[in-house]
Amino acid sequence: MVWQQVRPNEVSNPDVLEALQQIDRAQFVSDDYKSLAYSDTRLPIGCGQFMWTPLEEGRILQALQLKPANTVLEVGTGSGFFTALIAKLSSNVISIEYFAELSGLAGSRLEAAGVQNVVLHCGDASHGWKLADRIDVIVLTASCLEVPEDYLHALKVGGHLVAITGQAPAMQVQRITRSDEWQWQTENLFETVVAPMVHAETKPEFTF
Repeated sequence: MVWQQVRPNEVSNPDVLEALQQIDRAQFVSDDYKSLAYSDTRLPIGCGQFMWTPLEEGRILQALQLKPANTVLEVGTGSGFFTALIAKLSSNVISIEYFAELSGLAGSRLEAAGVQNVVLHCGDASHGWKLADRIDVIVLTASCLEVPEDYLHALKVGGHLVAITGQAPAMQVQRITRSDEWQWQTENLFETVVAPMVHAETKPEFTF
């Protein structure tokens, strides 16, 4: 999967490729879909939610630019697979999931995979999440019109956030870096379309 799907598509970071090879994606997929665990499609995980494709996982994991000492906040645990990838490349992960059912399943799968540096929480993080300290890296796994300001202010200076912003059919994966106390720099990385975060703001639809 890694070489055929991810490496030819702008994922070249050796640590990212190693993580994708070492963590078994099938462990985080329901029995009904294990045969499709490495297919280039979004697999359902319950509660109306879907996993990213392997290519999306690889590109966004690379975009996070993780370092071994990083503490990471993940908003949207989902299946737990991307959580495991982050945990492989960082020191500690705090992961928030809105759906209790998904959080429970992810916790069981992470434990079975031997992932120990993750703390899971269940709750609504659509507008922010209370943290004890500023954090190195944040990733929002569902889309939002704009990144909530609480998350921008939760970053350490020099830290960065990766989010999928906009509204279908035009969404951008963005990396936002906090350059000082009151400035953030935004990079548009690539286009994709994913479901919006639960309770995130949406633009009103115009009808004629």
